[in-house]
Amino acid sequence: MNAKPLSARHAAVDLLDQVLGQGRLMSELMHGAAWAAMVPGERAAAQRLAGDVLRALERLDRILKPYLKKDPPLRVRNVLRLAAYELCTGGAAHGVVNEAVTIVGRSGRTAGMKGLVNAVLRKVAASGPGQWAILRVPRLPDWLRGPLVEAWGREAVAAMEAAHFAGAPLDLSAKGDPAVVASAVGGDLLPTGSVRLHDPGQVTALPGYDAGDWWVQDAAAALPVRLLGDVSGQRVLDMCAAPGGKTLQLAAAGARVTALDLSEPRLERVAENLARTGLTAEIVAGDALTHASEYDAILLDAPCSATGTIRRHPDLPHARTGDGIAELIDLQAAMLDHALGLLSPGGRLVFCTCSLLPDEGEAQVDAALARHPGLRVLPPAADWIEPGWRSSEGGLRLRPDFWSARGGMDGFYMALLQSVG
Repeated sequence: MNAKPLSARHAAVDLLDQVLGQGRLMSELMHGAAWAAMVPGERAAAQRLAGDVLRALERLDRILKPYLKKDPPLRVRNVLRLAAYELCTGGAAHGVVNEAVTIVGRSGRTAGMKGLVNAVLRKVAASGPGQWAILRVPRLPDWLRGPLVEAWGREAVAAMEAAHFAGAPLDLSAKGDPAVVASAVGGDLLPTGSVRLHDPGQVTALPGYDAGDWWVQDAAAALPVRLLGDVSGQRVLDMCAAPGGKTLQLAAAGARVTALDLSEPRLERVAENLARTGLTAEIVAGDALTHASEYDAILLDAPCSATGTIRRHPDLPHARTGDGIAELIDLQAAMLDHALGLLSPGGRLVFCTCSLLPDEGEAQVDAALARHPGLRVLPPAADWIEPGWRSSEGGLRLRPDFWSARGGMDGFYMALLQSVG
């Protein structure tokens, strides 16, 4: 007899247990038989609920603390956090509390705490919404907040934290005319050419999905390809291609694209998106540091801390501790040096990272300029570039608090480079 599929709340608690207890990312977790058995809408709801709890974790723990003499086991804490989030944001108390008690009761290790969960949540239902409205925006963990305050200042970091707490709308990149896509899906056409939806519903049900008219891509992530300018007919390497948004952009612009990535499973997703959109690219599974060929242009979206994507991935600051960033910085430098050696004379290279840390952006380009005397930064002159985006070495620095009235953007760094000697 098949087990009953997990409810959204139960699956959300499972996600929280693994993110907060094992340091795993949600993107790694939403696979397997239990997830496959869930109704698609329940899967999406579970992911949303877990993400909302992670965004609000500090606030939720402050609300729960007066009612707990000591911390219960992580599983129970996460049930309480999830239920408290729903109670504080308009959830019906009866259904929320009952299912929280049911989830705790399903395990022999936690069943004895059903009474505690029921009692705590009844109190939260009464007082939580008022507390929720006056508590501060949750702060980033110290391992990340400290370096960001040093780089950008407390006021800017507070604005980033507000952007993280608000979450992110859905951005689309169009294969053809973005104005046509915006009209079809009922979205806003952004100054950079992306289409933004604030309440998209199920992505695969949007007009143009099956026809391959667009793909999901944050507005900031769509800009590095635009820095390359006209790539029609040129040989272009997307050096760390998966999941493929930039490969699709390059192919749609008429480039002869090579999509290179170390991960074959992640390249399967690139191939699926190419097939859906009717675009073509050469897909190569291999190590960027040993790849050998020659290209007119290269896009290097280097592996990084991904700290610029927290508004979309609120699990990241809780699943990570900052360990390994120094090794990533060394890898970025090695990839950049190797990529420069693959350029044809006069070729262009965009180096970019979805990081908020200058050591993974501005400092990398400064160091590359020092290592390569013939290298220069080509300051971009596009009309969509806002003055506050420009960084001192000639690149662009984007932050989550930019475009706050429009819904923000991912944190990104990008620079257009050319070797002249």
